Amino acid sequence: MTIQQFCRLACVAALAGIAWLGTPRPAVAAEAAAMPPAAMPPAAGNVAAGDATAGAAKAAVCGACHGITGSSVNPEWPNLAGQHAGYIVEQLTLFKGAVRSNAIMQGQAVALAAADMADVAAYFEKQVPTGLEADATLWKAGEKLYRGGDAGRGIPACASCHGPDGRGNGPARWPQIRAQHAAYVATQLRAYVAGTRYVAVAGQPAPPAAAQMMNDAARRLSGDDIKALAAYIQGLR
Repeated sequence: MTIQQFCRLACVAALAGIAWLGTPRPAVAAEAAAMPPAAMPPAAGNVAAGDATAGAAKAAVCGACHGITGSSVNPEWPNLAGQHAGYIVEQLTLFKGAVRSNAIMQGQAVALAAADMADVAAYFEKQVPTGLEADATLWKAGEKLYRGGDAGRGIPACASCHGPDGRGNGPARWPQIRAQHAAYVATQLRAYVAGTRYVAVAGQPAPPAAAQMMNDAARRLSGDDIKALAAYIQGLR
């Protein structure tokens, strides 16, 4: 079974109402409820293990935007603390090849060798994300969508791939999204809606297998849905 097939099955299960996500509870300044994990999908390929000590020095320039320990003070820039190393390497590779477009990140990534990416990724993976608070007026609606989706509109539960506590799945390269800035999450969801987060570039790695699934799911979200989901995700621990 491929990763894409697994995620589709997980989404179908969520939409069918299979009770594997447990009972919702607030994500404001609290741990997400303990729930049984989803089955582990096949690994999405391995990346060379990096050296976190070497990565600490190499990540100094990254700290200007993402914070020296990976917790950004600017809500428009993502937190990297605790992010899966394989996912960071994947995204840096895609930035370098202009498959994921961002002028600042392309400029940074183009100078990185594979070993540099692995070292920086190893460093940030070891950092602990700073907890953030969810918007008290939005998180309940976001929690409902995150954990249960909306079968009537064909929206799968985010938890089916990113996990009930937002920690993602490292081997599958499904990112950790817990304690991520709401503004950043909303921007990325809108990019999926527009189909612009990734583009195919000749001679470069293909966009992630789950990109089209994210495009499809995001296009079923309203503007209010995006705001609510982003608020809930920001409050996940």
